[in-house]
Amino acid sequence: MILGLFFAIVAGLMVSLQSIFNSKVNEQIGTWTTTAIVLGLGALASFTIGLFLEGKHLFILENMKVWYWFSGIIGIGVVSCLVQSIRLLGPTFATSITLSSQLGFALILDSLGWFGLHKVPFTFKDLIGVFIIIAGILVFKLSDLNTREKLQKVQ
Repeated sequence: MILGLFFAIVAGLMVSLQSIFNSKVNEQIGTWTTTAIVLGLGALASFTIGLFLEGKHLFILENMKVWYWFSGIIGIGVVSCLVQSIRLLGPTFATSITLSSQLGFALILDSLGWFGLHKVPFTFKDLIGVFIIIAGILVFKLSDLNTREKLQKVQ
């Protein structure tokens, strides 16, 4: 469990860094070029590291369901939507909304057992947890607006 927590924390760090970097790249070259570069470099790095670590096992794909291949296309949506949301909302607010949405949809998908997931019983405690996170984001955003208004009055 500790290793799983560690990987989840590192993934959160990496998603935050990648989103900020992608946003900066987008400022220079645009959304679709950014998406192509990010996913292209990611594919090249994954292929290289996978080849080094897994060798020929990297190419064993016989148990792969056809619809799983669409995750790469979903990745295009992830990168382009994150880049735009960060541009429009800022990194912290965009990331918090993204993570809340991810958590909410994961709860739904887990509860329904879709896409080959093991069906997890839905509980109202889970739903309340998601709402508490959303409430925290609202408090964060409202306090941010109040701070900006106060700063504008001082200036």
